[in-house]
Amino acid sequence: MISAQNWSDAHRLWDFQQMGHEVRPCSVGIGLGSHDLGVADVVVGLYRQGMFPLMVFTGATSRTTEGRMPKGEAEHYRERALGLGVPASAILIEPRARNTGENIRFSRSVLDDHGVPISSILLVSKPYEERRAYATARKLWPGVDVVSASADMRLEEYVDSIGDAHLVLDMLVGAQQRLLLYPERGFTIVQEVPDDVLDAYKRLRQAGFVSRLMAE
Repeated sequence: MISAQNWSDAHRLWDFQQMGHEVRPCSVGIGLGSHDLGVADVVVGLYRQGMFPLMVFTGATSRTTEGRMPKGEAEHYRERALGLGVPASAILIEPRARNTGENIRFSRSVLDDHGVPISSILLVSKPYEERRAYATARKLWPGVDVVSASADMRLEEYVDSIGDAHLVLDMLVGAQQRLLLYPERGFTIVQEVPDDVLDAYKRLRQAGFVSRLMAE
């Protein structure tokens, strides 16, 4: 049973984990691999708006994607984009990354290999991973401007798309934990976390939304 307080706390995390950036033209768009093909759809939509001339899809497979994306997340994203009419010349893939840090480092390497000059990146992820993706890119790719983007959807819409409300709240809690732990481990830049976000996170942990927590 998910209480009204649980939902209120989940909304606070959902809002905080998105950056609220206004999208603008960048050197390249980078789609971070996951189980969610909607990330590729967002990248394609931004490409059609003229936000970048080139896109990189990055990602191998994980426990949650190896069944549905056996060719690898980046390759399935590429196929999605091609099916939506994007020319092959506008797509690069990075098929090895298994975490966000590798997404950033390996995408940078692919762009370097292709001689693409980069001053800014439009980083596309799932909605609740915007802030962590931004913080990771800022840490690992200093000197470039980072703009974060994701599908424009409410928490309830995302829950409907996943079909498991408890799992989504678990994911929100896990994402928030990483935002708190990763700076001290050198994975991301430090970001200020408001007290009400910390309180919401602690209440959700105490309520048992813990399946996506990592060992501390």
